[in-house]
Amino acid sequence: MRLTTIQIIGVAGLVPLALLGVWRQPRVTAATTSPESEAVVDANGNLQVPGDYRTAYQFLGSWAVAADQGPGSKEIHVVYASPGAAAAYRKNDRFTDGSVLVKEVFETTTGAMTTGTVSHAQTLKGWFVLVKDSKNSHPANKLWGNGWGWSWFDAGNPSKTTSTDYKQDCLPCHEPARASDWIYVQGYSPLKQ
Repeated sequence: MRLTTIQIIGVAGLVPLALLGVWRQPRVTAATTSPESEAVVDANGNLQVPGDYRTAYQFLGSWAVAADQGPGSKEIHVVYASPGAAAAYRKNDRFTDGSVLVKEVFETTTGAMTTGTVSHAQTLKGWFVLVKDSKNSHPANKLWGNGWGWSWFDAGNPSKTTSTDYKQDCLPCHEPARASDWIYVQGYSPLKQ
């Protein structure tokens, strides 16, 4: 039997797609609550920034934090959710256990453009990582509580948090979002039904 050029090209085109599907599958280990949190949480509840969040996670939205003085923004926050987290939220109006949120925080630069004064991301300051955990899986770890694991990471080290106690380091900024499970969901259009 002789294969035509079109059949060979078609099969050759499927091989990379199949390999991509296998390569992107998350590994599940005993230390995880879900495949999405596998690369984020260790057995002691220590968090790290997932290496593939920009490609494997869903973009939720971004926030511009106004400059203290003058025009423009001083920071831009870009937020991603682990695979399936947004779909589950749309069904239940809550994040399910194991959902991971990653917020990139950028310093900005502001300048004049033909459209007006514009701010854009300039330098990555770091990441804020949250993992949903309603079961209080890590009660001895001071970065877990109120239904979440919480950690800030400086841009130079995505595997070592600088947070020491979520009640002091994280919760005060999220207090206004207490009613929506500590997350400012109003800024994320993929969560709306």
